[in-house]
Amino acid sequence: MYPEVLLIPMREELTRAGAQELCTAAEVDAALADKNGTALVVVNSVCGCAAGKMRPGVRMALQNAARPDRVYTVFAGQDREATERARQHFGAYPPSSPSLALYRNGELVHFVPRSEIESRTADDIARGLASAFAQHCEKPVAAK
Repeated sequence: MYPEVLLIPMREELTRAGAQELCTAAEVDAALADKNGTALVVVNSVCGCAAGKMRPGVRMALQNAARPDRVYTVFAGQDREATERARQHFGAYPPSSPSLALYRNGELVHFVPRSEIESRTADDIARGLASAFAQHCEKPVAAK
């Protein structure tokens, strides 16, 4: 585990973008118990691909009009209990840090593992997330 003082900027990069940190298994369970709407769970990490690709990509994607109703983050290697519980909600996907999981009405509809993060740029990640947000998070237009 790293000293918390080193992690503050890594945590704040996502919380300033609107993500809520989940630090315990109970917080993860409570957050994901809400089956209405959409939620993005970001598994944060100290690795270079999280710093240079994933976090900037998430921040860019969250600037789009279509975005999840709620955004959560857990920190792998630091908030172990919360990260382990979040991963239990990822179904058959193996543990991966960093990673991204998008839910709609409680169902996992889009997952991005580390292997798809480390091989892309921040812009690529943002575009991929924006596409997933447009598909799963966009609010239907009311009929006139």
